[in-house]
Amino acid sequence: NNLHWTAAIEAIVLGDGGVRHQVTLKALLDAGASTQLADRSGATPLQLARARAYTTMVQMLQAGGAR
Repeated sequence: NNLHWTAAIEAIVLGDGGVRHQVTLKALLDAGASTQLADRSGATPLQLARARAYTTMVQMLQAGGAR
């Protein structure tokens, strides 16, 4: 899309960091979603989750190989 949001990014940006969005992110990661693709401004899913203080999502992304 125009914002270069991947499904993983949308799970973070359009979510509240709660369980429903964590389950969505887990499903995406389990299916092989990239943790490295950034949005139009260059922010990765990990950076976006950290900026929102979504601790569980940060841990999930790191376990999935995000740096």
